[in-house]
Amino acid sequence: MSRIRHIARQNRAMLLKTGSYYLIHICVAAMVAYAITGNLVASFTLSLLEPTVQAVAFFFHEKAWERALRRTPAPAQALLTPAR
Repeated sequence: MSRIRHIARQNRAMLLKTGSYYLIHICVAAMVAYAITGNLVASFTLSLLEPTVQAVAFFFHEKAWERALRRTPAPAQALLTPAR
């Protein structure tokens, strides 16, 4: 359990970003699913299932990009890093 807490503390900003993305994605998915199916139960089921899988994938996608940027030489890294 302490390992999980350590990882959570170490990745706090990314986990918060993932959480906010997850909530927005659920809202959008629910609206789209309801517009297509007209079924409230189906739209809630779809809106929870798909974004949950996407949120997990997003977390690992971000971790992979961080690792790739750490291995990239500095001049190339400037091209890959978004301007702030």
